[in-house]
Amino acid sequence: MLWKIPLSDLNYGPEEEAAVSAVIRSGWLSMGAVTQAFEAEFAAFVGTKHALALTNATAALHLACLACDLGPGDEVILPALTFVASANAVRYTGAEPVFADIESEDWLVLAPSAIEAAITPRTRAIMVMHYAGFPCDMPAITAIARAHNLAVIEDAAHAVGASLANRALGTWGDLGCYSFFANKNLSTAEGGMLVTDDDALAEKVRLLRSHGMTTLTWDRHHGHASTYDVIDLGYNYRIDELRSALGRVQLTRVADGNARRAELTALYRQLLAQSAPQVSMPFSQPRGQSSYHILPILLPEGANKLAFMAKMRAEGIQTSWHYPPVHTFHAYAQRDQALPSHLPLTEAIAARQVTLPLFPTMTEEQVFHVVKGVADSSKL
Repeated sequence: MLWKIPLSDLNYGPEEEAAVSAVIRSGWLSMGAVTQAFEAEFAAFVGTKHALALTNATAALHLACLACDLGPGDEVILPALTFVASANAVRYTGAEPVFADIESEDWLVLAPSAIEAAITPRTRAIMVMHYAGFPCDMPAITAIARAHNLAVIEDAAHAVGASLANRALGTWGDLGCYSFFANKNLSTAEGGMLVTDDDALAEKVRLLRSHGMTTLTWDRHHGHASTYDVIDLGYNYRIDELRSALGRVQLTRVADGNARRAELTALYRQLLAQSAPQVSMPFSQPRGQSSYHILPILLPEGANKLAFMAKMRAEGIQTSWHYPPVHTFHAYAQRDQALPSHLPLTEAIAARQVTLPLFPTMTEEQVFHVVKGVADSSKL
């Protein structure tokens, strides 16, 4: 379908095309010097010691779980209001996801009180997710983790460029994982990054991302080694030079892109309050600096969400749902008898949540058009 206003759009220019062309002309396409430069630049951007580029954020989350030595019998506390990759990454290790509720209708992120209530003798880690790029209460969550000797993994897929207390989201925990998917604030089509300040964790991830090999093709190409050993059961989670080249250019656009997202979010908040007061926008109270990755709204209680989305679609406006709660999916509901989830806030919010279009190249006129559509469609 050709949308009048899509949910998201690329913030690309001729610089991205030139960067990819330069890689092609170089004759080296697999992980090499461009990836190393991207990693160094991203580490400097977020203020961390190590940044490891990966094929996607799911791979980053999986390797973060492995780096924390999660396995069968272990439990990880995380929100159900997240993309399923968060929970899947836990299950890849044989550990069990334990879902905890969100803070409130205004703050759609993991509640510290819910984390405390979910801790058992089997709990090994907490996985937070900075929904829409808005910060979880990391001081409270890291304090809980320290008190119970738990690892903290940050799913910062939405949070490139976001911060709390002048500290980048993704750098509060033991490991942070970012997404560079096509709709993200920094987009390389597919791709991700894992960051950490821990040398041992970084070395383990570096080994596991490429089959557990002691040296890589790039090392052998430069004569630094002539063979390799395999010392762990690793994976093929490498990124390529083409996507790293895109990432380096995209990194230079994050600050301006996020600032534009903030302006558009403020305009949405103002216009919706005027034209559709029956609809609410979460995250009204300040906490840190968001990346404004997506724009969630909450329909009035009892509203027909699917009918609302269908009417917006008829107007050529793309909407979405972030997210159907993970514990309600068939693959997880079957397991819920063993680990029951009591998430009244998550379930109530999910019934009303709709995501509106938001992207840096969006115009004010498009925002006015979306808001008019919301005002008309939410009267259903």
